[in-house]
Amino acid sequence: MTADGESILLTVDGTEHELSRADAAGLQEALGTALTEKREFFRTAGEYREDGSYVVSRRGADSTGNAKVFDSFDALRRLFGRLPEEFTAEAVGRSGITGSRRHMVLQHFAEHPAFDCEISHRNPMTARKTGESVSEVAPVATVENQTEPEVPAD
Repeated sequence: MTADGESILLTVDGTEHELSRADAAGLQEALGTALTEKREFFRTAGEYREDGSYVVSRRGADSTGNAKVFDSFDALRRLFGRLPEEFTAEAVGRSGITGSRRHMVLQHFAEHPAFDCEISHRNPMTARKTGESVSEVAPVATVENQTEPEVPAD
């Protein structure tokens, strides 16, 4: 990228583009917005932060007790890839996620379009992978017929 005072020369994929300062400022704002996007789903929300982290939270909640911060969206995707075809909140908790956050993350998997997953049982809360988003990473071990506390309806 170079600037001559009136315009900005930007090279993308080997192609050079000349932008006015106003257009470059608009592009910068659009990129910043896209990189820090927050998407709300039915019960959860996902937010891409400027530092590259990804936050799963309860929709409309403001406290940190209602959020789980991942190093990146890819870290969340890797967690999903390690889970078995059908998994409970307890299996999510084996990665170190505690309390009600494990249910929130499981719900987020079911709501976010990047994860081919659906809620298969409410008690205990269980999700099932439904598509081809399953990773080659080895699955987390599961305990059959484990009883979990009931998840209250929102």
